Amino acid sequence: MLWDRFAASDPGLLRLTAGLRTVSAIAGTLVVLALLDTDVTHMVAGAMTAMTATFAIKDTLVRDQAITLALGLPVALAATSLAALLASQVIVGDAFFVALIFAAVYCRRFGDRGTALGLIGFQIYFLSLFVGASTSSLPALCLALAIGFGCSAVARFAVVPETPRRVLNRLRDAFRTRVAQLVSMQIELLDAGPEELERVLDDMRRRTARLHEAALMIQGRLEEGTEDADKAALLQRRVADAEIATERLGMLLLNARSAERADTLTLHLPHAPVPLTGDWRPAEDDATMALRRDLKALHLLVSRTASNDGGIAVAHIRNRLLGYRDEERLPSAPAGIQDAFRGIGEAARSVLGLRLALDGPQDESDDSPATTRSREEFDAEDIALASSEESGESDRKGLQRPTTRAAFQVSVGSVLAIVGGELLSTQRWYWAVLTCWVVFLNTASTGEILVKGYRRLLGTLLGAVAGVALAGLVGDHTWVAFALVLVFIFAMFFTAPLSYAVMSFFVTAMLGLLYTLLNSYSFDVLVLRIEETAIGAACGIIAAVLVLPVHTDRRTDELLGTVLDRLGDVASASVEQLSGGPASDLLSKARGLDTALDELRDSTGPLTYPITPLRGRRQTVRYLVALLETCAYHARALAATAELVPHSKTVAADPRLHRAGQRIAHNIEVLAAHVGDEGAAGKVRAGASIASTLRGDGSVAPPSGTVTFRVLRHLQRLDEGVVGLARPLDAPVAEGTGAKAVGG
Repeated sequence: MLWDRFAASDPGLLRLTAGLRTVSAIAGTLVVLALLDTDVTHMVAGAMTAMTATFAIKDTLVRDQAITLALGLPVALAATSLAALLASQVIVGDAFFVALIFAAVYCRRFGDRGTALGLIGFQIYFLSLFVGASTSSLPALCLALAIGFGCSAVARFAVVPETPRRVLNRLRDAFRTRVAQLVSMQIELLDAGPEELERVLDDMRRRTARLHEAALMIQGRLEEGTEDADKAALLQRRVADAEIATERLGMLLLNARSAERADTLTLHLPHAPVPLTGDWRPAEDDATMALRRDLKALHLLVSRTASNDGGIAVAHIRNRLLGYRDEERLPSAPAGIQDAFRGIGEAARSVLGLRLALDGPQDESDDSPATTRSREEFDAEDIALASSEESGESDRKGLQRPTTRAAFQVSVGSVLAIVGGELLSTQRWYWAVLTCWVVFLNTASTGEILVKGYRRLLGTLLGAVAGVALAGLVGDHTWVAFALVLVFIFAMFFTAPLSYAVMSFFVTAMLGLLYTLLNSYSFDVLVLRIEETAIGAACGIIAAVLVLPVHTDRRTDELLGTVLDRLGDVASASVEQLSGGPASDLLSKARGLDTALDELRDSTGPLTYPITPLRGRRQTVRYLVALLETCAYHARALAATAELVPHSKTVAADPRLHRAGQRIAHNIEVLAAHVGDEGAAGKVRAGASIASTLRGDGSVAPPSGTVTFRVLRHLQRLDEGVVGLARPLDAPVAEGTGAKAVGG
């Protein structure tokens, strides 16, 4: 369905609801102020206040949102009053503005509420400068602000209400849809010819990343969106199972269509080589036709919810697919094709678990023995699954704290922006300060600030051209201009997470319309807006480089060290549990690894930006991140399997795995030490395969009923991936060994 695709593109409908809520708040404010016969200037002030009061608040719980909104009103009234009182005191006013900026950024250390109140204080002070607040207009301006806050509350709690549970439900639906989309692309992979392969693999990578994104978003909403910790842990487990099983199925299908075992890196690195068979499209034998049929059946199973599952027909499909978990039910086919059928069986099991977690108990009258066994496994896991919380990391002190450092940087940049902005215009210098403020939001290194400043300038240039055209078309039609402002504000919020340059375009086009409403529009004003933006971005970059700088290399090295530490934690704890050791909360550790990896990926954005002059370095960084994503994939699979061991009736622990994991743990420790200190002792060890180390005691290959059979491939690929990291990290490798490629 079209709506399902849209919901999947906007998980939780977060962008849609943010845009609708903001537009509703502004529209309500304009209606109330129009009924009170307010002039256009104060209508603009009220509308912008409603926008600020709506987007600034990020608290998850409804009660916390209400408290922050209530506290925001006196902060806004104080900010606009001080702006009006200091309007004629240039030096004192500028000094207070800088102090306000420092406080607003420093307040971020106090969480969502501190961030929101600081943002409200800054934005309302800026708004007061924009509309030319004075002591004579202060009563009417304060009334407009109060109405804006009131309409924001109505929009948030009545018109477009949002609760953590509702958001989580939408995220779960989006996750289910994204699983179905990935399975659909895997069906295309089965039949793709050589000329279509790269496109299909690109789509698979993109949809795999989107599925991972949805899983992490669910993880971030579990605590507030579920009734208790046990239910949150259960849903976390089921989502992780579905993500891992679906991603692994894609790898197995790629192996089935390859001349030799494909590289797992292919799923994470664009243009990675694929060892194709002579004819990529498989022969139309019985096994291949059954594989295609069952992939379509899996897609149907994922797409249907409990309320529209079609009854007996879907139950029969589920039973057939779950049957592939039994070796005797596999069709006669080459080993790669049989592995793909096993992957379908495990994916069907994960879909069943996801249904049980999302939709509750279901009719069991049509269950086959394989389905009954899967349900029993889930019941055993549910009983044994215990929730736990990760301990928070100690906060840094003084200037090492990111919020304190950023506060000093923004303050210095703002002083420079005030000076430079006033040299251009004594009336609209504050645009330079706004740009300097904005480029520091959600950035943590000089490279990120540089890229963000460039994007804002680009969006402003294009928006100024649009503003010129629209202002000429709108003319004196006030309500037409307000209607377009609402459209642009919605577009601004809807596109903000996707493209900062596009968002800046809509912001600048909207400002052109606001200038038209205030009868201060001219081509010179929009040119000045571009000039002030350039000055503000330059001042922000100068401050980021000269004042307590955090260079991109240092930032990425810190995050890389965190990723390696968490990768080591997940791998070691998983192997320990797979060997028969005590149970631990492996999935929380795995999600901690995923979160750290996402932060690293974001921090490398400036290094992989298309206009970067360091082309070779860009390729190295991309390869490094892709290798880490591959290692994280195998670590997640190990963690998910390890959590089955304590309560599974069919998968037994294998003490030999403890020995197999020692080399992986050693190599991760060496890499982490090398990242932290290039002169650190220790070398990466590579050599015989994990399977050969297990056979060192003369034992035979592991039977299918042991955990070793299930995880051996993941252990081998994780080992190869960790050794492969030595090359891009320039870490020493022990003599007589070499970094190996990552396999499938």
